[in-house]
Amino acid sequence: MSDMEIRIRPVGVVRSPFKTRSDAPAQGRFSSEESEIHIFPEYLDAVDGLELFSHIFVLYWLHLAERNVLRVVPRGKRKKRGVFSTRAPARPNPVGLCLVELLECGEILRVRGLDALDGSPVIDIKPYYEDIDSLGF
Repeated sequence: MSDMEIRIRPVGVVRSPFKTRSDAPAQGRFSSEESEIHIFPEYLDAVDGLELFSHIFVLYWLHLAERNVLRVVPRGKRKKRGVFSTRAPARPNPVGLCLVELLECGEILRVRGLDALDGSPVIDIKPYYEDIDSLGF
């Protein structure tokens, strides 16, 4: 199974004030910065209805991350752990996930709280449903 190849096409690109990893917050929810997601023209129909939501999940490709790292020292810790037990960007398949506030919807989505670096390819967007996605605490 390890020789299986998956092909993902970006649906848009992030325009963000964060140019380097050191510019970005540890997690998007710790930032009040606004970013834009520029949706590619062939995917604009997929945005229809997104304006009904106050928050969305953005899945993006951590395009500057290392892909050959399996163990890291998490921020603020001393001992190495497997990357699957961390939020580290370095990982075999560097997919970022961030819950953001949707401020404006159209060809360009204006969002608050996205931790993606400028130029990050967006691979999917999903609405946040409080009754499904919240653990209630």
